[in-house]
Order: sequence, then structure tokens, then C-alpha cells
Amino acid sequence: MIARITGAALRGILVALVVVIPALYLPSAATTSTEIVVLLAILGFVLTFAEYNSTFPSFIEFRDAPPLNRMRFIALMTMITMLTLISKDRIDPTNITALFSGFGLLVAHLIDFPYSPVRLVVLMLPQGAGVDLVYSVRVAAAVAYVIALLTVFAFWVAVRIRGWPTGNGAFNVWINLPLFDPTTGGDVVARLQRDGRINMILGVLLPFLIPAIVKMASDIFDPINLYSPQTLIWTMSAWAFLPASMIMRGLAMIRIAELIEEKRRRVYSNAEAMQTA
Repeated sequence: MIARITGAALRGILVALVVVIPALYLPSAATTSTEIVVLLAILGFVLTFAEYNSTFPSFIEFRDAPPLNRMRFIALMTMITMLTLISKDRIDPTNITALFSGFGLLVAHLIDFPYSPVRLVVLMLPQGAGVDLVYSVRVAAAVAYVIALLTVFAFWVAVRIRGWPTGNGAFNVWINLPLFDPTTGGDVVARLQRDGRINMILGVLLPFLIPAIVKMASDIFDPINLYSPQTLIWTMSAWAFLPASMIMRGLAMIRIAELIEEKRRRVYSNAEAMQTA
């Protein structure tokens, strides 16, 4: 019990820390709505602590199937931290921020090519956007997207090479997929495969679709104000993290479907062997 409470509290503190990273690193002149940031950090702590301290799952998937959620958290924290340091270099440069800014510029040169998601994000900006804004968005989008790609690749290695989740013991579908009801909707394997493929397809398409949708909606609504460093950091992180998280969820569900199918085949083979004997 003590170990569960301690682990839940530590996870809650880490989630709250991610929320406040931009407000902590950026100069006070570049931060706004400090009260809202503190409120969101407290809310993130409470929700995370309540979920991991509870014996019964509620909404967080794969909570007992590491390292999926750990990879997601590390990816988001890395995005937020790197984009914060890069944004700080434009306001209050230091040697460390200059290093990260140079790395971001190098990544942007490599990944910003025609029809790439990063190029579409840049084209999403309204006409007349300043050079500084275009530069900031280009670098932030490139860094966030590369981190997302590396995270997806790392999880693919964990699934296909390291055999996730078999190395963590028996996989409990109810605990790790609390929002998935295996008793309704037909065959469990077919549903897991279908949901996994849908998640992967959406995860691949969203980085391309979101800029196009924002560009079309800008004719009706006011475009997102990316001049604020905090808005830029969270917008680019969400744009890259959410599709990567969906792809990882799709890979996980397809893998679980494969494990269930393999177990069925073994059961059928044993039954046939017993009947033959």
C-alpha cells in the first residue's frame, strides 16, 4: 500500500512538473496566466495520483504494461523542455539555450522539405506572419515531430524485437484497457485489430490534416496566436504528441490481438491433441 501511494504521488509530481516547465524556465515577461498554469498542475497531480493509487482502473490505459506510458511521458517532457529552452534563446539567451537552438535549427533544415508535416505547419501561418514567428514555428514543429518519430520507433522496437508486453508477466485486458469492453461488439481479436488500425491511420494522417484544417478555419475564426512562447510550446507539442500517442496505442492493440490469437491457437491445438489421444 505504501509503495502504491508513493508511486502514485511521484507520478503526480512529475506530471505537475511537466505542466509548469515553460512557466519555470521562461522569463516572467514571456509567461502569462500563472494562476491557470498552477491550477492545471494541481489538477494533473490530483488526477494522476487518484488513478495510480486506485486498485481499479478508470481512464488511463496500459498503466500496468510498461514502458508504453513511460515512453509517452518522456516524449512529452522532452518536447516541452526542448521547446522551452529554444524559445528562451530568443528572449534570454545562454550557452545551453544556444546549443538547443542550434540543434533545433539543424533538425528543421533536415526535416522541412516540400509536403512534409513541418512545411505544412509553416504554411498554416497567416499571410504576413513575421520572420521571427516563421522561424520559431518551423524549429519547434521540426523538433517536436522528430521526438515523436523517435518515440514511435522506440516503442515499435519494444513490441517487435523485445516482445512487449510478454516480458512484464500476464497482460490484464481489463486493467490496461479500462475503456475497452471485451463482452460487446463481436470478436475481441477483430475489434482490437480494427481499433488498432484506425488509431494508426489517424496517427499518421493527423500531422498533415491538422494544419490544413487550421488553415481553412482561419478564414472563419481567428487563427491561433503563436506569438506567445507558451502557446507555441503547447500547440506544437500537442500537434506532434497526440498523433504519436495514437500510433503507439494502435501498435499496442494490434500486438494484444496477436497474443490473444496465439493463445487461442494453443488452446485449440491442445484440445485437438486430447481428442486425438
